Amino acid sequence: MAYLTSNELKELNFKYLGNNVQISEKASIYNPELISIGNNSRVDDFCLLSGNIQIGANCHITPMCLVAGGEPGIIIGDFVALAYGVKVFSQSDDYSGLTMTNSTVPKKYKNEKKEKVIIEDHVIIGANSVIFPGVNVLVGTSVGACSLLIKSTDEWSIYIGNPAEKLKLRSKKILELEKQFKENKHNDSI
Repeated sequence: MAYLTSNELKELNFKYLGNNVQISEKASIYNPELISIGNNSRVDDFCLLSGNIQIGANCHITPMCLVAGGEPGIIIGDFVALAYGVKVFSQSDDYSGLTMTNSTVPKKYKNEKKEKVIIEDHVIIGANSVIFPGVNVLVGTSVGACSLLIKSTDEWSIYIGNPAEKLKLRSKKILELEKQFKENKHNDSI
């Protein structure tokens, strides 16, 4: 995978760009002036980032993800992983038929839902899952592949399904590992 050089990243004029950020040459970035990316985070091939987005440190957005922050925004905490094909939306059309849909129609004919999405620290979202506007994915949540999140989650819980439902609690061992990682990060290799 080829990544943009530090000069190419600077030329994009991100709102904020931390140290050691890697973005694939094959990723699409719209509105970089609205996007902040923390230290040691990575965006892989064929990802699309657009709108108001804040990505924390040590995050991995794997190939083919869509993070559409729109106006309300998407906030992603630290140590978050979005697996292949994850889609996160802060805006959605009204599919009821009471209003018109799509970006070619003036706003007065539409009823878009626009709500911020928050994905807290130590969250992992499984491949091809979808997160809808207004959902808060709380700290430590794990979401199984092909799940649809239409409601906010509980902390340290595992969710699966369409729509996603809580399966069981998730281990907090990650917090011990994070402490070790931060203490030894200069000695660890990937």
